[in-house]
Amino acid sequence: MIRTVVFDLDGTLVNSAPDLQAAANRMLGDLGHGPIELETVIGFIGNGVEMLVRRCLRHVGQDPQDLGRALALFQGYYARDLTTLTRPYPGVLTLLETLREAGLVLGLCTNKPEKPARDLCQSLDIDKFFQVILGGDTLAVRKPDPAPLRHVVAALGGTAPETLYVGDSETDYLTTRRAGIRFAYFEGGYQRTPIAGFKPDLKVAEMGDLARRILQPTT
Repeated sequence: MIRTVVFDLDGTLVNSAPDLQAAANRMLGDLGHGPIELETVIGFIGNGVEMLVRRCLRHVGQDPQDLGRALALFQGYYARDLTTLTRPYPGVLTLLETLREAGLVLGLCTNKPEKPARDLCQSLDIDKFFQVILGGDTLAVRKPDPAPLRHVVAALGGTAPETLYVGDSETDYLTTRRAGIRFAYFEGGYQRTPIAGFKPDLKVAEMGDLARRILQPTT
């Protein structure tokens, strides 16, 4: 029986890559570099904004050791256009509404910094579904360390055996294995390479199918 559901954000609930790419390319342009393609940026998502910027810099051949200016540029551009191109994946709004109406408790655990995560959810009107929103800078550690996910579950009043975490990446998978929490893998997200020893508890190609899988687990 699942009573608590915690979600990743980027690549799971929302397709945010186009706005992340736009901010990254504006940053790179200010630093004297050409743009990078969307698919390349997608491969850089999942380990927090600092790592995303580092990977962009490495990709264009710039030393990422001096990260300060690049990070400030990226964050400034991204804050101004959080949801210009970002949209929830098909079926997400219905999924969240259905789970809430069924009495499940919902939370968000993302490696995106907490403020842009909250601002993005508010802009897309999905913040109302989550009792807890935790970002990559909320604690001293981020996923795949299990502490953020465990923190969200505890704050929701849940327990590991009754919790499902929904994500799209190797980082999400490793987090759940270390936290002892079941994992539902969204196949339409940003993971582009095979995951070693991958054995998720659920796989869904469309978010609209997840509510049925959670609420009617034998079907």
